[in-house]
Amino acid sequence: MRFILALDQGTTSSRALLFDELGSVRSVAQREFEQIFPQPGWVEHNPAEIASSQIAVALEALAKAGAQPDDVAAIGITNQRETAIVWNRDTGEPIYNAIVWQDRRTADFCERLRSEGHGPVIQQRTGLLIDSYFSATKISWILDNVLGTRTLAESGKLAFGTVDAWLLWKLTGGNIHKTDASNASRTMLFNIHTGAWDHELLDLFRIPISMMPAVCSSSEVYGEASAVKGLGGIPLAGIAGDQQAALFGQRCIRPGLTKNTYGTGCFSTPSRAASLLVGQSFSGCATGSA
Repeated sequence: MRFILALDQGTTSSRALLFDELGSVRSVAQREFEQIFPQPGWVEHNPAEIASSQIAVALEALAKAGAQPDDVAAIGITNQRETAIVWNRDTGEPIYNAIVWQDRRTADFCERLRSEGHGPVIQQRTGLLIDSYFSATKISWILDNVLGTRTLAESGKLAFGTVDAWLLWKLTGGNIHKTDASNASRTMLFNIHTGAWDHELLDLFRIPISMMPAVCSSSEVYGEASAVKGLGGIPLAGIAGDQQAALFGQRCIRPGLTKNTYGTGCFSTPSRAASLLVGQSFSGCATGSA
């Protein structure tokens, strides 16, 4: 029997589930990790702990089921969305903690953007209202507040990713820097009409496009888990942000259906909104800007 290994990287824990060919769960492993609160309204995670906890539960799930890497057809990743991680391309080391989706440190910056009249353009291009919830202002904050990072970014030395892209980078030993449309669409930098990073929005937030991952469809082979002993080069063949993944997992596949997910927060997602993103088919990966 062949299996699918699902990696579920959430806000408070990392989990792995091994599914058989009939869709039954054969094993589950879960591990909590530290929540970091440097100041009121600030929420951070250690990117190294995100990766290590996720890899640990993946190996544990295989061990519980007595499965070998050759028994696994593919790995899929679903993840907490909007959380921003920036790392050095040469060393693979994060240059700051992950700034979590809950974090409100950029609320004043968002208010200034609204007062300057940027709201309509951002909403038209990204489908999002300006808010510190999304990744763009978090990236900008890191570049403005962590010593030396702006110079590194402008010289092409830094990479940004939501948690899915960070895990993909770690699992492939730094060989793959990609994300999917469902995660890209939550950054406030992705033009949902062209399926590419938006050049003008990147300029607005002073983020070099060289930092951004290639944007691919949610269902394709991104690479292999070649950097982790015990995963044996299993294909990495699917990525979707947690709310979009839950939407399709709960079979909200027709316009008019809506689901609620109750976890660290409560999220409501309509089927049409997610299907426009997860369901769209890109021809390969989008690396350019709109």
